[in-house]
Amino acid sequence: MTTLLALLEITGVAIARTGAAFAAGIIVLAASYGIAKIGAAALESIARQPEAAGDIRGSMVVAAALIEGVSFFAIIICTLVILL
Repeated sequence: MTTLLALLEITGVAIARTGAAFAAGIIVLAASYGIAKIGAAALESIARQPEAAGDIRGSMVVAAALIEGVSFFAIIICTLVILL
């Protein structure tokens, strides 16, 4: 019984680390998709209304920075799960 519990504990840790690595990959893909959508929408908006390019660009940078911050935080959490 003790061997079974030890095996389950080791397997659980391996599954958690694999899940954290998989989640980190998903986070990177989702963040890059979100930033790409923001960039595409901003370029389309600038093409339709060139006089508002400065405001649109500023909003785009703020939104991209927020996405980067959240994704960076999530990747740090996944790294901590993998290392600890």
